[in-house]
Amino acid sequence: MAASKNTEREAREARERLRRYNARQAVHDNQLKRRKRDNWYAVGVLVIVASAAAVLQIFYFNGGPGTPTPVPSASETAPPATGQNVGDVPDPGFAQGKTYTGTLGLNDIELGITLDGALAPQAVSSILADSLTGYYVGKTCHRLVVGSSAGLLQCGSLDGTGATDPSYSFGPIENAPADGIYSAGTIAMARAAGDAYSNGRQFFIVFQDSTLPNDAAGGYTVVGSVTSGLDSLMAQIANAGTADGSTDGTPLVATTITSLTIQ
Repeated sequence: MAASKNTEREAREARERLRRYNARQAVHDNQLKRRKRDNWYAVGVLVIVASAAAVLQIFYFNGGPGTPTPVPSASETAPPATGQNVGDVPDPGFAQGKTYTGTLGLNDIELGITLDGALAPQAVSSILADSLTGYYVGKTCHRLVVGSSAGLLQCGSLDGTGATDPSYSFGPIENAPADGIYSAGTIAMARAAGDAYSNGRQFFIVFQDSTLPNDAAGGYTVVGSVTSGLDSLMAQIANAGTADGSTDGTPLVATTITSLTIQ
């Protein structure tokens, strides 16, 4: 009997140990499952947070309050394409298709001039409008060309250097000689090479018969002519040559537009 009781007790204890082992194992398994579940949940939260941050960043820097201020590119700061006027260019009809007479003073040398509003209506309208505002008086003649094939004096630059004024230009080329020959006394508009819409306020006076070959845009707009005083211009300014002795440079005799009257 004693042996039987001991056997039963050992069996009960074994069952109890097995029960406790199974219980511990179940707890362990549940903990592993919970940790795995928690890890996946954490990963999911991180993905959602990262996605939301990316969306907010895209919004902030692409149309939201943090959009960077655009930096002008080369194409945005370049001059407008040819084929259009820039600035307060008067209507060609302002010249009324008329011929105008007047005087142009260079270092108080008075040149009689005529302007042809029929053959060069846009350029003459521009000169007329600028004469009314007093633009030309006080501007300088920055360029003198002397040579066997050409002789001219260029005036009217905004800053006195001959640089193009980006705020004012117009076209097209008007009344340009087809053969590229500009006779002595011609008054024509200066422009940038190859651009028919780069006429501005600069003009040049031809003091000897000159050949100025056409470029890709054509020739130069002839607005009128000098009718008197050309000999004085040559004697006092042109014949003195350039400051550096070259055939194309700054006049040795500093030259300023002292007056302009047009009737």
